[in-house]
Amino acid sequence: MKLNLNRNKRYAIPIMTHPGIELIEKTVKAAVTDGQTHADAIIALSENTPSDAATVIMDLTVEAEAFGAKLHFSENDVPSVAERLLHDRNEVENLRIPDTDTARIPEYLKANRLAAERINDRPVFAGCIGPYSLAGRLYDMSEMMMAIYVEPDLAKILLSKCSEFILKYIRALKETGVDGIIMAEPAAGLLSNDDATIFSTNYIKPIVEAVQDENFLFVLHNCGNTGHCTQSMIDSGARALHFGNQCDIVSALQQVPSDRIVMGNLDPVGIFKLSSPKQVYDETERLLHATADFDNFIISTGCDVPPGVSLENINAFYRAVEIFRNRHKSKHLHFLLCIR
Repeated sequence: MKLNLNRNKRYAIPIMTHPGIELIEKTVKAAVTDGQTHADAIIALSENTPSDAATVIMDLTVEAEAFGAKLHFSENDVPSVAERLLHDRNEVENLRIPDTDTARIPEYLKANRLAAERINDRPVFAGCIGPYSLAGRLYDMSEMMMAIYVEPDLAKILLSKCSEFILKYIRALKETGVDGIIMAEPAAGLLSNDDATIFSTNYIKPIVEAVQDENFLFVLHNCGNTGHCTQSMIDSGARALHFGNQCDIVSALQQVPSDRIVMGNLDPVGIFKLSSPKQVYDETERLLHATADFDNFIISTGCDVPPGVSLENINAFYRAVEIFRNRHKSKHLHFLLCIR
């Protein structure tokens, strides 16, 4: 059935999975390596919080591992790339594009499928990395920054391969029954708007055109954008843009067309993890009032909520949202999402 988001309320969709892992008393390592555990965490969090959508963990190493990158795993943090996979043009040109049955990809597909099957009262959003951010993890971020100026053809070869695999992965995620994808492209925030367009947006836009439809929402996340490359995000064609806490969200709302969703951007560490419940409430209330005139705004975190965030702080966020909703009955969000 369809969920009409024009329901006279301000929507709240924090990117949040770690608290669910803690609710089921599992480790991060268990969640990112086992699809059942991951799904159980997503489901537990959806049962214990009133978020308007469920999201999978933001793990930006899954695709790099599928290409062959070596990772470092720890019990209570997301994996990280241990060393660069690619060192020169020859290795880039010979890089094989993996299938979706490689490394941990099947476990992530399983997590999304199980979450989509079990969560029936709100949308479920999958996650993936963006092409420029993936290229940086494979070739080294500093080397990639140099390559776009010194060897742009090499950079484009790698970006094309990254994009081809990401599209393949998103299509597989879409088949699990999820309602949308949150693509994390934070490394593009290191670039100027023009360079972000050339080396990120130009590769994301064809992916958006291939998968986005009335039942599948494409959310482009760039927490590296401080406001300098918002136009490149707009030009991707994604129907929803997600901003990090370093961006002035009101300025972003003024720039983004009103028929696009804008999401963000409470600090997941400085506010959600390190502040008191009262401070979380106050900051949430402040952001809600600052954005009250924009019908296309969804309040969210600026990035994935880290491990160790208290339920008291999470509840303070939702309490502020609920009180704001009750005080400001207004028209918000003329968009449709699909609920399984």
